[in-house]
Amino acid sequence: MSLNAYKAAQAATEDPRVTEYRIFGQVTGALLNAKESNAIGTPLVEAVDWNRRLWRTLAADCMDDRNTLTQDVRAKIISLSLWVSKYSRSVTREKAPLDPLIEINRNIMQGLQAS
Repeated sequence: MSLNAYKAAQAATEDPRVTEYRIFGQVTGALLNAKESNAIGTPLVEAVDWNRRLWRTLAADCMDDRNTLTQDVRAKIISLSLWVSKYSRSVTREKAPLDPLIEINRNIMQGLQAS
């Protein structure tokens, strides 16, 4: 079985929460690597941008009327997405620490794991 076929089968059968957890793990790992290596320039921007794109995708999903989360939870995710976007600019432009982005992602991962 080719790798692409395996990935397609996995995507078709994987629980959405497991998928979200896995993606958050990958993105958070990239942020941790950037932090541990004191990344600057492109490596830092790429890690922060990947995290920002993840949150932007979550926010877009929460704006879809077909999303089954409560309005309150959807609003909180959108609010967090806006904060992540704003704080990400501080990280890349003003050298703000990555810790708050990592912490938020870890909290979300704990919530996904508990469900």
